[in-house]
Amino acid sequence: MAMLTVRNLPDDVHRALRVRAAKHGRSTEAEVREILAIAVKPENRVRLGDALAALGRKIGLTNEDFVAFDQVRDKTPAEPPRFE
Repeated sequence: MAMLTVRNLPDDVHRALRVRAAKHGRSTEAEVREILAIAVKPENRVRLGDALAALGRKIGLTNEDFVAFDQVRDKTPAEPPRFE
């Protein structure tokens, strides 16, 4: 996992983070991780799995369709790349 150092954090901001962390029952470090995650990964982001499932429902795919796809799928193991 990556590490991040924040320099020159004002004392009042650090104090507010400690208070906020205590309210949520977390360490200051865990609170900062949560704040950053919320800031950069909003709830309304598109998740690929959800988008594909919605597309399948929209076009009316059924379990029988997936069985048919599996039957015609090429099951030959992939060849690893050669670096010769």
